Parts: sequence; structure tokens; C-alpha cells
Amino acid sequence: MYAKTLNPVNIYQENSVNTASPGKLIIMLYDGAIKFCRFAEMAIDEKNIERRHVNIKKAKRIIQELAFTLNRDIEISEQLGSLYAFMERELINANVQNDKNKIITVREMLEELKGAWESIVN
Repeated sequence: MYAKTLNPVNIYQENSVNTASPGKLIIMLYDGAIKFCRFAEMAIDEKNIERRHVNIKKAKRIIQELAFTLNRDIEISEQLGSLYAFMERELINANVQNDKNKIITVREMLEELKGAWESIVN
């Protein structure tokens, strides 16, 4: 554990998260989900079932976190919540059916939402 804290990459990542604004944190969550979707897509190409499952699960957890952090007092949060629920279902189905296209659909939706957040935050 001590060695992990001295790793410059870990220190940088931890500082990035600790000092980021709420909007930047949302963008970081989108980045993570997009990254894990890409890893799952590659795993399907490589016929690596375990890697596909692990990365879909990670992307799904991030989407769940995005849904959990929605401010329910804002009108658009209901639509975003429905969109996140759809993405979760698609990832579950992608995992069961080994369907790369479902993962691509979710990733593209995440990329669009990330772009919208970036235009708001920046």
C-alpha cells in the first residue's frame, strides 16, 4: 500500500480527483465508462469472455454512479435517469449476448453526453 501512494501516476490521479470541480468529476466518470466500453469491445474482438465481462461490469458501475448522483430537483434528471437505465440494460444484454454493437451504442451515447458536459463545464 505504501508503494502505491509513492507512485507518481497514482499521486497525480488522486490529486486530479481531489481537486476537480463537480463538473470535471462527471466528465472523468464519462471518460472511465467510455474507456471500459472500448476495452469490452476489444475483448469481444479477442474472444476474451472474462475481460469482456469485467470491463462491461466496470462501465455499468460508473453509469450507476452517474445515475445515483443525479439531482432529482432538476427536470432533465428524469430523462438522464431513463437514459442511464437504458445503457445499463444494453450493457447487461451485450454481456449475455456477446454483442459488440450494443456496447458501441452505449459508448457513443456516453461520448455525446460527455461532449455536452464539456461544453457546459468549459
